Amino acid sequence: MPIATINIRAERPADKDAIERIHLEAFSTEVEAKLVDALRETGEHLISLLAEDGHEPVGHILFSPVTLTGDEGDLRIMGLAPMAVLPSHQRRGIGMRLVERGLKRCQQDGCDAVVVLGHTDYYPRFGFCPADEYSISCEYDVPPGAFMIKELKAACLKGRQGMIKYDAAFGKL
Repeated sequence: MPIATINIRAERPADKDAIERIHLEAFSTEVEAKLVDALRETGEHLISLLAEDGHEPVGHILFSPVTLTGDEGDLRIMGLAPMAVLPSHQRRGIGMRLVERGLKRCQQDGCDAVVVLGHTDYYPRFGFCPADEYSISCEYDVPPGAFMIKELKAACLKGRQGMIKYDAAFGKL
């Protein structure tokens, strides 16, 4: 499948079932699909993008607001999670396109940085680095280096430190 056939667009209300199907097929549990639904219910500003092959939904990525403890509220940080691509469409660059488009959208929306808990050999290609390089940690116990951050505004994290807290929906699943 040529990657040129992939279109990435903002989620629409009618996409809910397709997005759920993508997450259910891509992961071995229902956790990610339930997380997407729970985050939608919070009413927080989400960035939710759908990848389509023709008119077939094949991938999804979600960004939701997170907070940095000790921050006076002037930083706007998003958390990338979850992201899924249908198994039949994996290893074709769709995830890469979703991440790139999502980061661009976060930047356009005025976000300062994005965090991700993910594969240490995948996310650095997008400019993510271990968050502990900024003295920023994750509220969850995670493997060293797996919690990463990317500045979208140069030097916005200079002199900052603390712990990233995710929406309560993450802890309920």
